[in-house]
Amino acid sequence: MSKNKPLSASLEDYLEAIHHIAAGKQAARARDIARRLHVSSSSVTGALRALAARKLVNYAPYEVITLTPAGREIARDIVRRHQALRDFFVKVLHVEETLADRCACGMEHTLPREILDQLACFVEYAELDSGTAWLDDFRRHCRRAKR
Repeated sequence: MSKNKPLSASLEDYLEAIHHIAAGKQAARARDIARRLHVSSSSVTGALRALAARKLVNYAPYEVITLTPAGREIARDIVRRHQALRDFFVKVLHVEETLADRCACGMEHTLPREILDQLACFVEYAELDSGTAWLDDFRRHCRRAKR
């Protein structure tokens, strides 16, 4: 597997899961990853081998898994993309949080960085205290349109 080949959505999900698990425990175990992603242990092993081959994780069977500096950088970017989409769905479009999270997880892998950066910028702008009246009007409009 080439180090320069883009990561699949699945491998990005593994990096994101390791990032979140390690945030609380400093490291992850394969069973923690399997539980979080609802996948089998053999799937985790295959993904960890692929990520280790790309030098994105430190992995040895039955040992804790940590992100390398390169893996940490990519994982942070994935988390940022996910959060930008989730915030847009929840804070701007007023979508229920569970649905917003699920949709963000699917879209974070496919949208170009330029669009995600603009979405994040838009959410920041929409949250400015001085200009939220239009956003409240939009939410009322959406509620009326659903009737």
